[in-house]
Amino acid sequence: MTVPDHAPDLGSVVILGGAGKTGARVAARLTAHGIEARFASRSTSPIFDWDDPTTWRGALEGARAAYIAYQPDLTIPGAAAAIGAVAGLAREVGVERLVLLSGRGEDGAAASEQAAFAAHPYVTVCRCAWFSQNFTEGMFADALHTGVLAMSAPGDVPEPFLDLDDLADVVVLALTEDGHSGVVHELTGPVSVTLVEAVGIVSALSGRPVDFVRVSEGEFIAGAVAQGLDEPAAAFLAGMFEELLDGRNITPATGVREALGREPRSFHDWAKDGAANDSWGGAR
Repeated sequence: MTVPDHAPDLGSVVILGGAGKTGARVAARLTAHGIEARFASRSTSPIFDWDDPTTWRGALEGARAAYIAYQPDLTIPGAAAAIGAVAGLAREVGVERLVLLSGRGEDGAAASEQAAFAAHPYVTVCRCAWFSQNFTEGMFADALHTGVLAMSAPGDVPEPFLDLDDLADVVVLALTEDGHSGVVHELTGPVSVTLVEAVGIVSALSGRPVDFVRVSEGEFIAGAVAQGLDEPAAAFLAGMFEELLDGRNITPATGVREALGREPRSFHDWAKDGAANDSWGGAR
């Protein structure tokens, strides 16, 4: 992608949530185009902590635009209130445009979107499907090492997995190009695949045998706790998976093509490229 020559003088862009899966990619693209990007999280100076509103102003001051990736998830209680408060404070200190990372089919995420729109005059929402990179950088990565993706949700419900590089391109476009105020970009891959199919693709292309196994909710929570999650977080994940894998999100959207003028990368092509680039060896 390219940043348009007529992009406004953004000053710095603050990335609320730090250098995670999405923030790092957004920052790299902004920096490549000569736009200053700075992270704001619990480990930066000034710090930014979603649980400590006294840290918000200092992190926002001096930025002309912000990318907001809320942690841990927009569906948790209090997320919409926090998003609205941050958006309102951003307007107060002169942050001119906001891009909010959101999720498809989530009532809590929808409430956070509306809170942002109500509090700030220039908000863009990137409403996303599950990420392909969950298998290398996220919640499914351990399956490459254990050989089993154990879920309490069904494995036969299609999901149009989104490549994070496509998301980052749309975020940067919304941060740098006019015309995205009030826009919801619904971002997915071009083809839906089930978790069973996704695991099969990953297994075949990575050369690592991986199977999908459906387990009870209790078994899933116990397994997640054994891997380091606390029990409330594990229970939250189990409930989220059950809710979202009910068929509501099976249809691919056209947001990537509409925003970027090209097709998104499919899960299969993402996995194929990962195998060709030996990305699977670094999965964690």
